[in-house]
Amino acid sequence: MVTEQKYPSLEEIGEDCVALRLLSPAYAGRDGELTAVLQYVYQSVIFSEAGRGEFASALVRIAVNEMHHLELLATMIAKLGAPPVFTACPPYPVGYYSAACVNYTRNPRQMLCADICAEENAITCYENILCRIKNAPVAAVLSRILEEEREHLKTFNELLSKL
Repeated sequence: MVTEQKYPSLEEIGEDCVALRLLSPAYAGRDGELTAVLQYVYQSVIFSEAGRGEFASALVRIAVNEMHHLELLATMIAKLGAPPVFTACPPYPVGYYSAACVNYTRNPRQMLCADICAEENAITCYENILCRIKNAPVAAVLSRILEEEREHLKTFNELLSKL
């Protein structure tokens, strides 16, 4: 599951509009952290109601970790120079987040396959940002988040194998 390793400091992060634009989709874009939080919480309830407590607990743990990622990204967005509104393109108040981004399937296999796809997309997103970003303090935090996204992917694959 998720390791207890600490995150790099956010103290050295200052205004940087290029880093801000790169980071924003991971925050509240269609496939960003906000979608992950909402989707995993939704699914935890579905699994719980179906009597699959192990699955529900795993999803809640991952959702909480994704909430931490969301908080880190929000803090970095603020330090980079924009309010952390739920849009993929701050500082512009357009394209607000929609909960329609969440996959609302109720089939256990389809839910986990959607989660695997979401984590693969997150990994690709963070890898692409890291290839382009020049802001070292932001890159350090994103690298740490990327490690956890890889752990999430492993967990979802393990859960899928148990169905």
